Formats: sequence, structure tokens, C-alpha cells
Amino acid sequence: MGDTGQYEEVERLLHDSIQGQLCQIILSNSREKERIEKQKIRPVMIRGHLKYQVSSFVGPKVLHENLEEEELKAVVLEAVRNTFRQAEITCAGFYAAVLVSKKGKITIRKKQLRQETSEAPDFSHNKTKRYILPEKTAVPFLVDLGVQTAEGRIVRSKYDKYRQINRYLELIEDILPILPKERTVHIIDFGCGKSYLTFALYYYLKVLKQYDINVTGLDLKEDVIDHCNALKDKYGYDGLRFLKGDIASYEGGEGVDMVVTLHACDTATDYALYKAVVWRAGVILSVPCCQHEINRQIENELLQPLFKYGLIRERMSALITDGLRANLLEQMGYETQVLEFIDMEHTPKNILIRAVRKREPSGQEEALERLMHELHLRPMLNQLLNGE
Repeated sequence: MGDTGQYEEVERLLHDSIQGQLCQIILSNSREKERIEKQKIRPVMIRGHLKYQVSSFVGPKVLHENLEEEELKAVVLEAVRNTFRQAEITCAGFYAAVLVSKKGKITIRKKQLRQETSEAPDFSHNKTKRYILPEKTAVPFLVDLGVQTAEGRIVRSKYDKYRQINRYLELIEDILPILPKERTVHIIDFGCGKSYLTFALYYYLKVLKQYDINVTGLDLKEDVIDHCNALKDKYGYDGLRFLKGDIASYEGGEGVDMVVTLHACDTATDYALYKAVVWRAGVILSVPCCQHEINRQIENELLQPLFKYGLIRERMSALITDGLRANLLEQMGYETQVLEFIDMEHTPKNILIRAVRKREPSGQEEALERLMHELHLRPMLNQLLNGE
């Protein structure tokens, strides 16, 4: 496709890019989406030698290979000829876009970058993820909870927990504009347990972001509550308190801005969501735990061949439970997202429901009513919201 002269221009552009400290090449707009969707290329230093790492996105997989300079040129030229219609090249001195029309005509657009806006290439083989709570910076509650050493290093066996805490804070960071800055923010954490995430929430909002907050953690285990209260006193976290109590009977949430419910078992999650709706909480964060209610109820003649397998029935029931919860919250005036979350207990139940109150409640949708009827379901949250 296209004449030889056009590809000589692309080859010269590649040569200039490499000489000009190449930062990144992105190949996109694939002609063969079913085979390969996109490629990203960046320089890496491996054992003191400069290579070019190609990341190929094929369906859900990302394949990597490291190339020499001449191999890189050949791969990019072949990709522009036969696979991709767009190449974006960024180096320390300029940015260029290569566009290929359906008839094979090549257009090159090049823009010089000002010195203050140009970026230097990153040669690290494995890029370090930037966490909200960075490594090598000791945080008192992470040290006492055994996630960090006194020097700030992450304990190897606790690294998944460290990643989970940071993921949780990323999800909170997204809703910061919703939380009021001009007054105290009231937060209730149902089923707080050992409170890794409760302490992280308080530390992030109070210490790092300087919000005026009051956080109440609620749990049934008295020894856990005593331990958490001792820690919060040790750190001087005056706006944090832990109480022994049951989610269903707790009544102290008037004027609450955020309700958090993490790993509350079965219908305890529904009671927490119901309380949040009644209190008109602005934000709800919920990570469900074990879910048995729908598993006991669900019946459908068409799906029976699937339901006869216990594992399939269990997982489908869990997903349907959270799908119903998300829809019911939407009907109560919340803008709801179902997001992936790194689960503390390393189970497949890694869903987080994040809901932000946007409007007044609407009536129940006919489609949702029909779904519950067809599957013979009476979910607890629906019963609570309907006063049953």
C-alpha cells in the first residue's frame, strides 16, 4: 500500500525520533482488531543495553518483546504498511502523528515541543507505580498493623493488602469534589473489622487532604473495637471512634455524608445500603462479602441447566445480587458504578459498588421488576426500600 517515497519519509521520521531520545510510540486504529488492537513501544535499559519494549494488546492479553534499534524500525514500518492506520511518536524534542488513509496515502504531522514541556524518556524496565501512600514513607497505622516496617518498607507478605489500601484510596480520590470542605464531613464505616481501610480513609482525608472529618467505625467484635480505639488514641486521631454495634439496629447516622460497608456478610450489606439511602448519604462505598440470600431463592426453568452446578449458581447469584443492588440504588437517586476492587481475602468477590447521590428517587423500573419476577427473587434491599 502507498508508494515507496512515503515509507522512506516514515523511516526518516523513525531515525530522527530515535536520535532525538524516543519516549514512546503508540500504534493504533488497527485494520485487524480481532488479531491485535494496539501496540505501545518505549525504550528500556536491560543489563546496561538500550532496547525497545513492544507491548501488543491482543484481546485481554498484553504480549511483550524487546527489540534492537533496526528491529524496531522494521516492526513499525511493517505495522504502518499492513496493520495500523495511526502512529503517534513522542520524543524529547518533538511529537509526530503518522496517519494512513484507506487508500494508503500517508500524512505526517510534526510538532516541535518547547523545552519546558518536552519529556525525557523513562528507561526503567519495570515502571514503579505511584501509590497514594508511597513506599519507603512510614505511616504509623501501617506499621502497627504489620503492613510496613518502621523504615517504611512494605512487608512482603502484606503487599497485596498494601495495594488494596491504595486502590481504595484511589476510589475515594475520585469523589473528593463531592465532599464538603466548608464543614465537618460525617462518615460511617459499617463492619470495619481490623480497620486497615478505616484508618487509611481517616489518614488520607484528615492528614493528607486536610478535611475536617468525623469517622465512626462499627463492628460486632468487642476485642477488635478495643484494639482499634487504642490505636486511634495512640495516633491522636480525635475525629475517629470505634463502636460495638449491629448494622441493622444502628440509629446514629443522621446528617451522614458517606457510608462505607466493606465485607459485610450477606444481607448486612443490604441493611447498610438501606441506612445510607434513608440518611440521604451523598456517597456510598460498598464491597460485599458472602452472598447467600439470592442463591437460596433463584429459580428459572431456562437457566436450570446452569444452576445445577453449585459453583456456577453461587457466582451467578453473587453477580445478580450486586447488579440488583446497583440498580436499586439508581432508582433511589444515586449515580452508581460497579468497579473492580482488589479483595483483602483473595476471593473472586472483588466488586466495589460506588454510588453518588444526584437526584430524587424515581419509581421502580418495570424491567427490574420483571427480572426479579422471572428469577423468583425477593432481595432484602428491595424489601427494605419498599417497607416490607
